Amino acid sequence: MKNILGLVQGAAARIDLEYKTQRGQPYKRTAPVKNKSGETEEIALFTNKDSIFGEIRVTPLTTKKFEHQGIRVQLVGQIELLSERGSPHDFVNLVRELAPGGELQASKTFPFEFQNVELQYDSYRGSQVRCRYLLRVTVVGKGMTPDSKRDFPLWVRNYEKLHEATVPIKMEVGIEDCLHIEFEYDKAKYHLRDVVVGKINFLLVRIKLKYMEIEIKRKETTGSGNSTHNENDTIAKYEIMDGAPVRSESIPIRLYLSPFDLTPTYREVHNKFSVRYFLNLVLVDEEDRRYFKQQEIALYRKEDGAPAGAGTAADSADRGPL
Repeated sequence: MKNILGLVQGAAARIDLEYKTQRGQPYKRTAPVKNKSGETEEIALFTNKDSIFGEIRVTPLTTKKFEHQGIRVQLVGQIELLSERGSPHDFVNLVRELAPGGELQASKTFPFEFQNVELQYDSYRGSQVRCRYLLRVTVVGKGMTPDSKRDFPLWVRNYEKLHEATVPIKMEVGIEDCLHIEFEYDKAKYHLRDVVVGKINFLLVRIKLKYMEIEIKRKETTGSGNSTHNENDTIAKYEIMDGAPVRSESIPIRLYLSPFDLTPTYREVHNKFSVRYFLNLVLVDEEDRRYFKQQEIALYRKEDGAPAGAGTAADSADRGPL
């Protein structure tokens, strides 16, 4: 278990890591990420095909002669399923040897780099799956000296340009001779800071409705076949009508996505999990009966026109969080 000083219980050496730019300056691009306790931590942020530079400092913790069998750093990308806890699936595993076996008499710094790394999947922390990247530094012990090991997380976000034309969603639904509505959303694909614009038209109303709301739902799917498991979460709920509508009435919809904790839509990530989003229209009558209509939407992280690479360009170190 690590403590705030970067030590590992039973370790013979202290390991510290600092991310750098290609020019050797401190790396400043980070992402705010909530941990298991709900606290926000800043983690170094990268994008697919970035290069990762840094320095690792190893400090012996013993007054005796410190011998080791080598020092290495691994870049690991892995998917962990809650149902398979302790058995992560690695999709990236790159190794850089920092030093051969020998003796370390004092604290020493080792530079490292991973050029143009394939970081094809976004980092993701869900309710039953985690996709993560980390740098794992190992000082291999010799004789009675135990291994010293420490993991350093990094966060990956990828961006997309929307090329296809936006096509509106239009659908008529209802209950025979009781309720007939037509709903329309301006498009089927939205970026994470977008606004959902639409309207609900009441063509027939013979039910005494009390209110209507729209929900954003997330569906997380792991496994396949008989072992498929779905986890559904309501991310947001927004009331769009209070009171009974009349025939031919039109209710506008304008839902801002930026305040909510959303991710892009992920489909079959390494054949392990998917994350999909839905707009759920809910109508409640005076007897508290609920009527639903769900429509899937695709979400993506918009590329703002700035260069996506962070570690490859020397001037990218001063960019803030995206």
